[in-house]
Formats: sequence, structure tokens, C-alpha cells
Amino acid sequence: MIPHSNRTICLVPQKLGLGGPASFQARLIAGLTQRGVETSYDPLDPAISAVLVIGGTRKLRELRQAKRRGIRIVQRLNGMNWVHRKRFTGINHFVKAETGNWILAMIRRSLADAIAYQSEFSQRWWNDARDEVKAKGVVIHNGVDLDTFTPAGPETPPMDCYRVLVVEGHLGGGYDQGLASAVQLVELLNQRMDKPVELFVAGDVPLRLKERFSSTRCEIRWLGVIRRDEIPALDRSAHVLFSTDVNAACPNSVVEALACGLPVVSFDTGSLRELVPPEAGCIASYGGNVWNLDPPDTHALADCAGQILVRQTEFRAGARSRAEQAFSLDLMVEKYLKVLLNQ
Repeated sequence: MIPHSNRTICLVPQKLGLGGPASFQARLIAGLTQRGVETSYDPLDPAISAVLVIGGTRKLRELRQAKRRGIRIVQRLNGMNWVHRKRFTGINHFVKAETGNWILAMIRRSLADAIAYQSEFSQRWWNDARDEVKAKGVVIHNGVDLDTFTPAGPETPPMDCYRVLVVEGHLGGGYDQGLASAVQLVELLNQRMDKPVELFVAGDVPLRLKERFSSTRCEIRWLGVIRRDEIPALDRSAHVLFSTDVNAACPNSVVEALACGLPVVSFDTGSLRELVPPEAGCIASYGGNVWNLDPPDTHALADCAGQILVRQTEFRAGARSRAEQAFSLDLMVEKYLKVLLNQ
């Protein structure tokens, strides 16, 4: 363990109009508190030892002042906004996305002393798209409380059918394709498997999308936005999680599912192959140019999902083992403290 006495860390949440990683912040604060590390939200607080910018912020003046005082600044980065350049998502969204990208890149280039990338994929993406910077880069995957997100619980998957689960914060805008792939996946599995296959979708889904898939040949249950404390039970009640987001940096839904012993199926985009080894799930070839949002190969996805459904015991054990090895909250907090305190 790293000694953390008499330390105060300033957290600067992301508030750029496109949503912020509130779950990460809450988990980090809990981990810091357990170690006796205090937190602040003011970059000009004289007690702070370091600043963690969670993505981007408009508090640029305060960050510059902190930097002039010699305060260490660490930026946590996932990926960039990019779907708005491939599909029309509205003028307001386009402006917010481009503004967000500019702020993220400016902090990375000019203010950060170190960058905590959420995955190796995220680090490659930034270095390729925006060139490497002087700030030291480290990779820190997201973590979860393994005592809360656990296979231990009364919930079990149904015996009379197979359940495919999707958990996302929002499904819409330029990300409609992910939900369409989920529906196509379940339709294909219903043609192949010995039991019916149902789709559970947790997250904010626009009414127009629900209406679009109302005539599908598979059973869909729209769960809406669910509380975070409901996710472990939901994960334990499914047979497989389908990660719909493409080119994701390090999706919490994947890490949480693995911790609950829920295997993951996804296309080979973003960080998914990095997060999900063969014993914990199955990664399918996308089958086209994902950066152009080409239609994906859902038959390959169904091949992968079918393997998981018939080998549940093996994959569920592998999922939990992967989480214990790589995604504990303690490991994540220790890594952030190490880079924040420059140790």
C-alpha cells in the first residue's frame, strides 16, 4: 500500500454538456476515503496536493493558476466524440461534441502533467489522432467493488429461456446501431438455440426506437433507467451481456458484468478485446469499417453468443476470475493515487 497521510486530492468533474462519469467519481471518492485521503472540488484550495481532471472542464483559469502554484495535474481520458462526424445527431450536439474534444485536447496538451487513459485502446487513439504529448501516459482500467458486484446472490438466469442483457446509459442519437445489433442478435439466436431467447434492455431508450423494434420477432423487455444498486441483481439474472457501444474506452457495464460472473459478447471494437479474454466471453469480428459505422456482421456475433450460452459454467467462472485479477476497486484507486502523488 502507498502511504497517503495528510493528502488532499482535488477532483474536477467533467461538465461539458455531454454527461459525466458520476459512477467513477463516487467509487474513487469511496476508495480515497477508506485510505484517509480527503477530497476537494476547488483547484485553488491551498490544502490540495494534486488535481484529477475527470475528462474535461471549463475551469481552465483555475487549472492554470493551480499549475503555476506547482500543483500536479492529472487528466483522466477515455475517448473522443466522433459519431457526430459520421451521422447527423443535431446541430447542438455537434457543437457540444466539438467543443468537448477541443477542451479535452487542450488540457492534455498544455496543462496535464500525466494522463490516466482508461485503456490501451484509448491511449493509442489519442496518440494517433492528436499526436503524443510530453505528459506521461499510464493506463488505468475502471474498477468496481467486488463485494457489491459479485456472483453471490439469490438471482439466477431463467431455466426455460436464454436472456441477453444490454446495459447502457442512453441508447439513441448516433448509437442506434448498437440496439439494432442487439435485436438482430436475439433474432438469430432464436433460430439456432434449443430454447427461446429474450432481450432485456436497461437504459434510456427513445420512444421512436421502441416503436421501430415493436414488430421484431423476439421478446424485448424495456427496463428503462435503473438504479446502480439494481445492476448486480440484473447481471446475475442474465446469461450474457451484449456490449453495444462501438469503440468504447472502458465501459463500466462490461467491468460490472464480469465482476458478477456474467460473460460478455461484443464486436471487436475499442477496448473490448483488451478487457474480455477468451475465458470471460467472446469477441466477434466487426466485419466492416467500424469508424465509418458500416453494418456489422451479426452472424459472427451470434456465433460467439451461442458459444457462451452452451458453456455457461465455464464462462461465468472465467468472467469472475478476470474481474478479480484486473478490475478491483482497490487496484484502481491505488493506481490513481500513485500517478496523482507521482510515486
